[in-house]
Order: sequence, then C-alpha cells, then structure tokens
Amino acid sequence: MDWKKIENVETVEDIIKESRDRAVLIFKHSTRCPISSMALDRLIRSWDHQDMGHVGIYYLDLIANRQISNSIANVFGVPHESPQVLLIKDGECFYDNSHMGINYGDLKERLETSTS
Repeated sequence: MDWKKIENVETVEDIIKESRDRAVLIFKHSTRCPISSMALDRLIRSWDHQDMGHVGIYYLDLIANRQISNSIANVFGVPHESPQVLLIKDGECFYDNSHMGINYGDLKERLETSTS
C-alpha cells in the first residue's frame, strides 16, 4: 500500500479537499499495540489495488502524533479509538470502525455503497 503519512494538522485539510474528488481512508495506528499491528497487517494483506486504487490512503502514527489524532476526532465527529479506520467523502466521515471491526470486506462494501 502506498500510504501518505499524516504528520501535521494541515494534512487533515488536504484530506478534506481530496475527499471531494474521491473517497479517503485514514488508518490510525498505535505502534505500541499488538491489536493495532494485527489490524494493520490484515488490512495490508487483504488490500487489492485493482478494487481500491481509487481510494486515497493515509496513515497516522498516533503515538507520535496524538494531537493530530485528537484533531481528526474533532473535525470528523468520531470518538478517538486505536486502531481505527475512517472513510471520508465530501469532507464527512461516513464510516468508522476500530479494533477487530476493521475489515477489508466491510470497507470495500461501504466504499461501493457510497459511490453508487
């Protein structure tokens, strides 16, 4: 996966702008949490570029960037969790999930539903 790293709050504004043209996925990852590592690994192993190449994908190391994680929670109106995925379209979070609820099939289905 070709992740774009979120390392400053300005990137959140870039995500909002990008989401007006295509769906964006944010993965908030705790580098200290084995569940987070497992969820990330499952997502990476399942990711199919043919099906999901139209999605912008962003990665946040929330241990190094907790302030940005808090900003994401505030901007998109979702409670902070870790690990967590958010799907953004037209500047709004239309789906989020965390822990073992992070599932490639669910993400793909939500994305298909949001663009139809």
